[in-house]
Amino acid sequence: MMTVRVDLNISLDGFATTTDATPENPFGDDWGRLVAAYTATRTFRERVLHDTSGEGTTGVDDKYATAYFEGIGAEIMGAGMFGLHNFPDDPDWIGWWGEEPPFRVPVFVLTHTPRAPIEMANGTRFEFVNPSSPQEILARAQTAAGGKDVRIGGGPTVAREFLRAGLVDQLHVGITPIVLGSGIRLWDDLRGFEAGYRVTTETDPSGTIHVTYRR
Repeated sequence: MMTVRVDLNISLDGFATTTDATPENPFGDDWGRLVAAYTATRTFRERVLHDTSGEGTTGVDDKYATAYFEGIGAEIMGAGMFGLHNFPDDPDWIGWWGEEPPFRVPVFVLTHTPRAPIEMANGTRFEFVNPSSPQEILARAQTAAGGKDVRIGGGPTVAREFLRAGLVDQLHVGITPIVLGSGIRLWDDLRGFEAGYRVTTETDPSGTIHVTYRR
């Protein structure tokens, strides 16, 4: 059965973005702290960094990193996740992931800036679409997914739109035990959203608490 999924890393105080980025350090030091457990996993090293050495953590964090990629047929993301906010005037910008993005499926990037689709050799196709209603965008992604799951990749503003519309079947958050104090919070305007979901939790020795909401 096709599932609509969201997977995000958030801080203890609920922020899924950071605010310490600079032109010289576009992610900022806080972003590295927020996703440290995820980027340390064997799955991340293989899928994103193309490191086939077998190094990386293999515990609970890696279990969720593996699940992140399993069964996905299409992805929806905001312009910020693709990097258009950082490189708005560069027509050659192909995203943060280089020539071999980890997605390997059609990716719908929500933006008001018209751009031609980008086809990557490994099956990733970035298609830039006007951010219309979540229902319309999801319908396009589900058609492209061919019966597999659709992931709402982020960031938190995009994820909240789909959560508020009641379109998400499964939400997984990896809660990193750090306090950021500012940024964009996932939970804003979502009071009571957990109604109708079954909640499970697991904790890795890294300190990351994995909370999953499933219909």
